[in-house]
Amino acid sequence: MTPATLPRLLSVIAPCRNEAAFIDAFCDSVLRQQLPDGWRMEVLIADGMSDDGTRERLQQGCARDGRLVLVDNPGRIVSTGLNACIARARGEVVARLDIHTVFAPDYLARCIETLERSGADNVGGPWVAQGTGPMGEAIAAAFQCRWVVGGARSRDQGYEGAVDTVYLGCWRREAFARFGLFDEALVRNQDDEHNLRLRRGGGRVWQSGTIRSVYHPRNSLRHLFAQQQQYGYWRPFVVRKHGQPGSWRQLVPALFVAALALSTLLLPWTPWPAVLLLALYGSYLALASLAAARAAGAWRLLGRLPAVIAAFHLGYGWGTWQGLWDVLRARSPSSRFARITR
Repeated sequence: MTPATLPRLLSVIAPCRNEAAFIDAFCDSVLRQQLPDGWRMEVLIADGMSDDGTRERLQQGCARDGRLVLVDNPGRIVSTGLNACIARARGEVVARLDIHTVFAPDYLARCIETLERSGADNVGGPWVAQGTGPMGEAIAAAFQCRWVVGGARSRDQGYEGAVDTVYLGCWRREAFARFGLFDEALVRNQDDEHNLRLRRGGGRVWQSGTIRSVYHPRNSLRHLFAQQQQYGYWRPFVVRKHGQPGSWRQLVPALFVAALALSTLLLPWTPWPAVLLLALYGSYLALASLAAARAAGAWRLLGRLPAVIAAFHLGYGWGTWQGLWDVLRARSPSSRFARITR
């Protein structure tokens, strides 16, 4: 074959750690992806030194199919795993996937098509959640509701156009040469930070509803609160780096937590600030719960939604203040928030 007729190469990258229960199904689903004519792929999976059998399953998969490549990720976090994959990737296009997401059969094909059609530097689809069990379904319903997530366009399945950030992502390889790799100092929010850096450098991020996937969120309040607390904790480190957040709506939970704390301090003198704040937030919880239940078409979730929405907001807001406290004291990030767990 001449260079002009050689198949074009897509590099699929995915970080993982201790995913023995999910890794086989993930690999099988990726290898079944329908690529456009003239394209082939390699699938690089960065394992964060798993100790639950994930590595052994990956090694077996690599022996069965040469498209699978196991990449060591001694850093054990998402950003180091992504960068390790990119360093090994040979494709002209790089697409990131997630172990806990189910992808439409044409997901990668639509990524390539949107990348070429839009001329953007990073493209992706809407962030669609589907939970398991009553609590998981309630978490997914809240996650999907724009009232809960501050109007984020990433939840709008019909939106096509420029966005601040996008779920997962698909880039031309040259984008990493122009805008750099993922920040390995960030355990969370490394994707938001990279998209912010890309946009500040003159690049474009694009969302298309033709790129379809379904994400499976956590299914307990405790795990949800811990996840959101970790997301919130790393937000001030992004702000310190760029002088601004990825989006101003990301600071609203922290302002709510501050107002709640101030109202509590004023209780010995006057209860009215706390009463007013709780009345306003209670009304918001009720309306947001109704909106989420209606959008999900599942009124049976209504009793769980107020607690779920509060876990989203309080976890993220409290985590943001914890991160800001460490930033203001010029401390290194806390080891409490330095490990990704499911």
